[in-house]
Amino acid sequence: MKLPLIILAAALLGACATPPAPEAVVAPNANLVAQGIPPVPQSLADAVARYSNFRGHAFVDWHPTRREMLVAHRADGADTVQLYRLGDPLAALQPLTAGADPVVRASYEPKTGRYVVFERASGGNEVAQLYRLALDQPGAQPALLTSPDERHAMSGWLRSRGQLVYSSVPIDRTARGGTRAKVTTTLWLMDPEHPEARRQLAELDGGGWSAGAASPDETRLALTRYVSATESEVWLLDLASGATRRLLPAAGAAPASYAPAGWSADGRALWVSSDAAGEFRAPLRLDLASGALSPTDRAIPWDVSGFTQTEDGRRLALRFNVDGRDELHFFDAAGHAQPAPAALPPGNVGSARFDRARGELAFAVSNAQGPGQIYSLDADGRVAQWTRAYTPPGIDTRGFSEQKLVRWPSFDGTTISGLYTAPPKRFSGKRPVLINIHGGPESQARFGFLGRSAYYVQELGMALIQPNVRGSSGYGKSFLAMDNGFKREDSVKDIGALLDWIAAQPELDASRVLVMGGSYGGYMSLAVSTHYADRIAGAVDGVGISHFVTFLNNTESYRRDLRRVEYGDEREPAMRDFLHRISPLTNAGQIKKPLFVIQGRNDPRVPYTEAEQIVAKVREGGTPVWYLRAENEGHGFQKKENQDFQAYATVLFMQATVLKQAGRD
Repeated sequence: MKLPLIILAAALLGACATPPAPEAVVAPNANLVAQGIPPVPQSLADAVARYSNFRGHAFVDWHPTRREMLVAHRADGADTVQLYRLGDPLAALQPLTAGADPVVRASYEPKTGRYVVFERASGGNEVAQLYRLALDQPGAQPALLTSPDERHAMSGWLRSRGQLVYSSVPIDRTARGGTRAKVTTTLWLMDPEHPEARRQLAELDGGGWSAGAASPDETRLALTRYVSATESEVWLLDLASGATRRLLPAAGAAPASYAPAGWSADGRALWVSSDAAGEFRAPLRLDLASGALSPTDRAIPWDVSGFTQTEDGRRLALRFNVDGRDELHFFDAAGHAQPAPAALPPGNVGSARFDRARGELAFAVSNAQGPGQIYSLDADGRVAQWTRAYTPPGIDTRGFSEQKLVRWPSFDGTTISGLYTAPPKRFSGKRPVLINIHGGPESQARFGFLGRSAYYVQELGMALIQPNVRGSSGYGKSFLAMDNGFKREDSVKDIGALLDWIAAQPELDASRVLVMGGSYGGYMSLAVSTHYADRIAGAVDGVGISHFVTFLNNTESYRRDLRRVEYGDEREPAMRDFLHRISPLTNAGQIKKPLFVIQGRNDPRVPYTEAEQIVAKVREGGTPVWYLRAENEGHGFQKKENQDFQAYATVLFMQATVLKQAGRD
């Protein structure tokens, strides 16, 4: 049979044509170890990249004499968040720090602001060091103030003397045998221009100590001794003698959560937050002479989450965590509620602080339409915007889906809540679901900007649910303790109940559920994979605990006793057996759906060995495992180039699991 001439010519041309070139791919950078992850197409990276360059701002500190502030921000093309000087609302940022590691905590020298002191760790190891950076010397380089063999934290200033109070805790790498049987916290007083002359204030047993503000006369320092999320104490340190005494709880009183918030202007009273009288942490005024505690006159049935006051103590601004959204409320010096002086921008309020010279309040706000932006509220009630968040071209965040609260009953009748973000209405059919579980566990899914996660909702059409399972903060001290010790797996059952709720929603596809989480949320993802393998399509574990006993043995010593209160003491035989039985590593044979594990090599909290052992064990059972380890990161990725590749690989994993059936939509 003869072919028509035109068809024969086309066939010959096709046979001789050069085959199309393979699509370009994005290789992981030199600090990333990628195992089992397929090549990332450049087209996928280009699509996701638009959502990886939102850039907001965080307030850091007010200048002591000028209307100027420090802010933390990641500049265009930079890999990490750094420190900037901002002299006027919406003025250009003046860079102060640079480097491979982020800087987010800093403070001006309190007299004239001629230098700043900032904290910086290396490679995610959380061994923070203190540095002094002169602002009156162009081109000056940061000067190291502390020993790299310890981790350090700024506490506050003795302003009249220009001296800094800070704490130091030894780390395991300097201990004989690589671990410490005893941990101490040392408080120091230092002139940052003469660090060699530092003076020891106190040496305290344990790693749960932190220092608050000094009294107005700079003779005393308020301390917090943290025992657990539901138990802490307030102590007073005499700066001259080094003597300490416990203020709260009073002798004979039951344990509760207490934390100092600030001093009255005359130094006779201390503001504290406590849940001693109820489920939530309330602001209380402690009279130091009588020991009497007085509440404010507004009963807000939510935790107070932040406190700041003017220099004269006459105006107070308190943040309350109202069902996952921080709100500002105002009070006078006696704790009487005051009306808000002006309408504030809508959203979740971040850090807030009055400036000392003018009584101007700086605060940050984020919402579904953008990351943090800084505003100020002056004494006359005028609001000024200081920064404007950057949105990449081609993205209109005004159309981003709002988070809403959803609630469902768990196995025992307890009501569990979460934040639900629905995809745009242009996506039809039952939608795949991403369950993203927060860490902590004493943390909370909060309202605010989703950042890269908005891509999953806006572009992939996934429904996002961020649950606050039992053990989450923000819902009262009883709820906070409902997952402790032998009750650990009750929180996993809360996710089982969420899967039931998803199955009952007509717009959601219960056959396409992906579970994801970081830190404790990583453990939860692994646990859900062992308990509900037949009800999920896959799981993403970021820096998660895979075995509680090995975790408690290998986490940094300064954290170990604090974590034992939450998870249980592995040295007790019955608890050790329980922790072994419930650990995902023990039950790895039940993990039958694809798993993606993400880890930082320098993680001091959940050592990288937790990831390595679960990866190896699940692979032994034949389940596909993707593994991404960053050699220059710790407890979560902080460098943009690593975050970007993690995002690309996560979308690829979604395509291989919950999105592979998208053609039926």
